[in-house]
Amino acid sequence: MPTLKAIALDDEPPALKVIGSLCKQNPNINLVQTFTKPSEATAFLQNNPVDLLFLDINMPTISGIDFFKSISISQPVMLIFTTAFSEFALEGFNLQAIDYLLKPITPERFEQACQKALLYYEKILSTQEEENIPEYLQIRADYSLHQIAFEDIILVEALDDYVKIHCTTGKPIVARMTLKNLQLKLPEKLFVRVHKSYIISFHKIKALRNKVVYLPNFEIPLGPTYEKVLLARLKGLD
Repeated sequence: MPTLKAIALDDEPPALKVIGSLCKQNPNINLVQTFTKPSEATAFLQNNPVDLLFLDINMPTISGIDFFKSISISQPVMLIFTTAFSEFALEGFNLQAIDYLLKPITPERFEQACQKALLYYEKILSTQEEENIPEYLQIRADYSLHQIAFEDIILVEALDDYVKIHCTTGKPIVARMTLKNLQLKLPEKLFVRVHKSYIISFHKIKALRNKVVYLPNFEIPLGPTYEKVLLARLKGLD
């Protein structure tokens, strides 16, 4: 799991001490700073991006809700409200807060809120990775630069110091490169190595029987070294 960089804002120092103690019990929450004054928290956030904010609602100079609405930061921050007043819960969730912790905060309830934040953060990272996947493989072969859509690639075959890229669009492309180096150019979400001599398009797998992977027009042996990884990925589709 990732580690979340967090800060806490509460006008009561004892409440901040409790949050600090609870954060120390979770290795995935790094509480880098605590504040009793909203102005100091605002100044910190403007220069120090964080992933998670523990925020008290009932403060004397400004409510936590108004504080969160007022801050202007470049990077979105996840929000967990901490308060002794349950009547603010609805407005807190209207701000898309991850959770709403009522004081006194128990370790179990705090851990539950942190797990929500961690799972949400992982979901954001996964989405960003998917959005950043390029659409094409660029490779030099036959004195030309070829641009091959990843969705057109069925498999890549190793031929000594060359690779042979089999596509749905026609004639294979042969390039001088090792299979290991080419694998670095292929998105892990789209391809999987199944043999020392083969990388295949994961989403083009039609069947797996008797250690043979069936692709459109190809039957590829499944090497023992790569079997566990492939089976785990296939299981993830269930």
